[in-house]
Amino acid sequence: MLLPLMPHVQAQNVSVEARIDSIDMFVGQQVHVTLSATAKESSTVVFPQFKYTEQLTPGVEVLGSTATEVKGLDNGMARFSQVYTLTSFDDTLYYLPPFKVKVDGKSYESKSLALKVLTVEVDTLHPEKFFGPKDVQDNPFLWGDWSLPFWLSVFILILWVIGCYLYLRLRDNKPIITKIRIVKRLLPHQKAMKEIEQIKAEKMVIAENPKEYYTKLTDTLRKYIEERYGFSAMEMTSSEIIDRLTQTGDQQSLDELRQLFSTADLVKFAKYSTLINENDANLVSAIDFINQTKQENMPTEETVKPQLSEEDQRSQKERNILKWSIIGIAVVCVILLGIVVYTVYQLVN
Repeated sequence: MLLPLMPHVQAQNVSVEARIDSIDMFVGQQVHVTLSATAKESSTVVFPQFKYTEQLTPGVEVLGSTATEVKGLDNGMARFSQVYTLTSFDDTLYYLPPFKVKVDGKSYESKSLALKVLTVEVDTLHPEKFFGPKDVQDNPFLWGDWSLPFWLSVFILILWVIGCYLYLRLRDNKPIITKIRIVKRLLPHQKAMKEIEQIKAEKMVIAENPKEYYTKLTDTLRKYIEERYGFSAMEMTSSEIIDRLTQTGDQQSLDELRQLFSTADLVKFAKYSTLINENDANLVSAIDFINQTKQENMPTEETVKPQLSEEDQRSQKERNILKWSIIGIAVVCVILLGIVVYTVYQLVN
């Protein structure tokens, strides 16, 4: 019940009033007294201070107070207020003395208040109507409270079984190990010179079968030209090769190369017989052409990446899918387990 009492005193535009939110209460309950002072906004207002459980009057204790609140009014005035919390444990009617408030060093008082404390009537003639303290009792089991953690636990168990199955699949499916090899390769002129050294070692220059000698020598030059210049010299005629090299090679070396190919064509197709010094000259011409056109700044290492078959690619893709599926299931299980633990903790406590 709210029955404010608003006694106040005014002097020099200063007023002090005290209001109580209820004039009666039961033993042990609390009431609040609002003490306010209306003064100039620039005034210094000091409210009474009480210690914890300090008695405002015998039988009424002060439990605490709020901080001072200031509310601006018109004409430069303001309302300063504090709220005090009171309690009492004796049933009687109390007279609350006026509260004293200092405004700019001058003391002002509010009107007094009244507080009636009531007690609960006890029927001492019929004590059987009262029950003593009960033992600790368990809360009733409510399926609605526990259904969420239960079904989440079942779902986690299902996900765990699926994760174990996928892990076994991943373990049985052996990974595809691919090795990237770095191969050192010979440069085109190095390969050609190695072939020429082989021709020298087999003494094909002085052999009785010049056709075999010129066939191997021209094939060596064709392979070199094909790798060096990037066109299919192995499938071209001698004249086509010379015409293709005319714009890029030295004319003197090309004349010697033309003479070499011409002699080789005569030996292979016209059964032309050559002399040993002619064979030596053509071999020197081939070596000179290679030395004049070689490129030594080309890379000597080549990265060889293995090509996976369609079956290997499909197997590798399946392994990646299994891995990400297992990771996803693990993350979901951890999140759901956290929700279950938190929910159970809330229900238990």
